[in-house]
This record gives sequence, structure tokens and C-alpha cells, in this order.
Amino acid sequence: MREAGHRLIETVVSRLTTVAAGPPHATATPARLRPLLDEPLPEAPGSLAEAVDRVVRDALSHGIRFDHPRCFAFVPTTGTYPAVLADALAAAFHSVPGAWLVGAGPTQLELTTVRWLCELLGLPAGHSGLFLSGGSAANLTALAVARDDRLDGEGVPPGARLYCSSQAHPSVARAAHLVGLRRTQLVVLEPDAELRLPADRLRARLRADLAAGLRPFAVVATVGTTSTGAIDPLPELADICDEFGLWLHADGAHGAAAAITTRGREHCRGLARADSVTVDPHKWLFQPYEAGCLLLRRPELLRRSFAMDRHRLDTGYLRPARADGEEVNLDDYGPQQSRGLRALKLWLSLQTFGAEAFRRAVASGTELAEYAADHVRAIPGLELVTPASLGILTLRCVPAPGRADGPGSAGAADRLQEAVSAEVCAGGRAMVLTTDVRGRRALRLCVINPATTRGDIDETLALLAETGRRAHAAAPQRTAADGRRPGS
Repeated sequence: MREAGHRLIETVVSRLTTVAAGPPHATATPARLRPLLDEPLPEAPGSLAEAVDRVVRDALSHGIRFDHPRCFAFVPTTGTYPAVLADALAAAFHSVPGAWLVGAGPTQLELTTVRWLCELLGLPAGHSGLFLSGGSAANLTALAVARDDRLDGEGVPPGARLYCSSQAHPSVARAAHLVGLRRTQLVVLEPDAELRLPADRLRARLRADLAAGLRPFAVVATVGTTSTGAIDPLPELADICDEFGLWLHADGAHGAAAAITTRGREHCRGLARADSVTVDPHKWLFQPYEAGCLLLRRPELLRRSFAMDRHRLDTGYLRPARADGEEVNLDDYGPQQSRGLRALKLWLSLQTFGAEAFRRAVASGTELAEYAADHVRAIPGLELVTPASLGILTLRCVPAPGRADGPGSAGAADRLQEAVSAEVCAGGRAMVLTTDVRGRRALRLCVINPATTRGDIDETLALLAETGRRAHAAAPQRTAADGRRPGS
């Protein structure tokens, strides 16, 4: 055990201290991986140390390296060494913060960490919640509570309506499906010019739906859309929800963490007025997966939806695990009974680095994105599509000066962004993927890694511009007359 453990720790330290030495994405084809990993069930014992070496080499090393300083895809995360140890400790002690009887210490640790998180985000006393696997599970849990609270526990009547922007995360639509809404009961509104859920359009739609005899019950606001980092107008949406008696859920899986800084808290104004808030510590709080969290203004509503006694079929087996007095059973507050101690990652990281280090790291990501946006404006061949917001910006490679765009040029421009992304990722110097902004393809950078420097930004933007010039020069040109290739 000690031999394998020492080798494992050395492997972890090496991984965390040399991540920038390789490419940000190391992929492999199924044809390559199947011979390495698709094998018969082992019947005889083997070497644990050798198995560790093998799984690192043949499995774990193939994938995105989210902590690479030039990985700008999705929402990168860095992880921390204390968090690695936290997962090992939680596994070794079989820590289950479900019933107090089963895990009193782990449960109190999670409750404390949730309180710290509320304090970091500037949420008033009384807010609380629990850790979940991530934003998808948190959004699902929040909408289940909203359904039970605002629809009077009647399930989902045909007239029920839930509202969000087309910029909301797909997990919102999936959660709506899982809590019993048909797709027609999810009202998806087009965003305003700043890609936010428009308050005036929402109010008009609510009035029309009420006049039609429908039953609006909840609104989902996004605090940091995944494509552009846009922030829905929380204060105005909260006013509307108060006016119409609706539940307001703030999906801040990425962006809510900005509220731990003074400047970010201003951007997230109104967060405390939401009935529920999703935040993912495995995003902008630099924890490894899984570490999501749901926070509620009235956390006791979780118990009304999920309490084991509400759903109990067998009256005897679980009776000894009922909470007594001030004890808390977290399996009464969410969909899981068997729960891992996800909170320990954040608890141990905060104990090690202190809250101020996290504030500096979040502020650094915000400032770096603004630096990147300013730099894009100064580079020929690049144009900024959306400004920096919550560590995210989007841009395009544009045709060379003097090359007129003809009919069909929008499609050609979209293909250019795809070609640039593919070539840059394949080259191994940076990882930049695309997104769609107002119906057009764009390159997207999320620059929240504390290890990312201005030099990484400069190198990546220069690489994008150069790759764009080469890809544009190599692409077949369309004529301005008919949009066809010359000679076709």
C-alpha cells in the first residue's frame, strides 16, 4: 500500500507541476485505445503500482487538460493539490454526508462549507443548501423545488410555464423535462442586443400567458452564459418575479463565483434576491470534478420536496437513521441518499490557501479577459464579437483587407472559424473552440486559469490570426456575382 501510494503521489505532483509542458489536448482514436483498455476481466491478482502506472499512461493522459494555461475551451478548471488529497481522504474514510447517524462529521463539514460559500458570494444569513455533482444536478434540484412550491405540490398541470433565454444552458431544458414539463411548457425567449434575457419581453409574455389562462411559475436567469459570459438582469427579473409571484432561479454555475470579488459582486447585483442559486466550485473556484452546489433563500423548501419520510415505502429499515433534534440529514434535502463528501475539496483548499487567494484568482481571470479583448482589437485579421464578461470573450478571424465578400460569405466566414479552431487544436499549442453568437460562428476564449499569463494570451491570439490568414488564403473563393467558385 505504501509503495503504490508513494508512486501515486509522485505521479500527482508531477502532473500538477508539469501540465504546461505538453499540449492542452491529448486525444486518441477508439482504434488506438481499444487494444490498450478493452481487455478480458482479470481473474488473477496483479501489481497495484503497475496498474496505477498503466492507467495514467493508457487512460488518464488522453483527454482535455483543463488546467493547461492555454486551454481556453469550455470552462477550464485547475484543481488543487489539497483537493486531490481531499478525495483520497473521503474515499478512505467512507465519508457519507447523508444521514447524521452515518456521517455526523462529514455532514457538519458540508454545512460549514456551504455557509462559507454563501458568505463568499455575499448572500444574507439564512441562505443554505447542499453540494451536488454539478450545475445540471443543481438546476434540476432547484426546478423540482420551484415546481413543488409554486404549483402547490400538484405536479405539473398542462398550463404550467417556465421561462428562460435561448442563451440558457441545455441543462435547464433537460431539468424541465425531468420535472415533468413538456417542451412546449418551456418558454424560450430570444435575448436582447447584449444577449441577456430581456425583462420587458418577459413581462409582456407573462401578461399574455396569464390572459390566455396559463400558469407561469418560474424564471431561470443565467449569471454567465456559457457562450459569451452574459449576465441576465437579475434586479429587473427579481422585480418581475415578485410582481407575478414566480420563483427566480439563478443559474450561476460559472458566473456566480465572480461575486466573491468586490467588482464581480456589482456585476452579480440581485443574486441575493433569487430563490435559488446554482454555483459550481469545479469551475471558477478551481476545484476538480465533481463539485457543484445549490443555495436557497429558504433552504427548508428542499426538505419539503426531498424528505425521506415524504417518499418512504418501507417504514422500518431507515427509521434508525432519522434525524433527531438539531441533527441534519442531508439526504432529506436533495435527490441523493448515498452522497460523496464533495465539500471536502473546497474546505481543504480554503483552509490551505485562504479566501483572499481565491478572490485574487477570480479577479485575475476577469482582468486577463479584458486584456485579451483589448489585444484582439489591435491585431489585424481578428475582430471582437462580444466583449469580455466573466472571463469569457468571443472573436472572429476576418478575411484579409481588400478581399471582397460575396454572396454566401457568411457560411464561408463560419467555415473559416471552424478551420482555424481545428488547426490550432491539432497543433497542440493552444485549445480554442467555437460557439454561435447571434447565428454566426465565433471563436471563444475562457481565460480564468490562474496559471494563464498575458504571454499565453499574446501567443494564442497571434496564432489565431496567422492560422486565419493561412486558412483564408487556402479556401476556395466565391465570386461576388453568383457566390459560385470561379470556373464552376
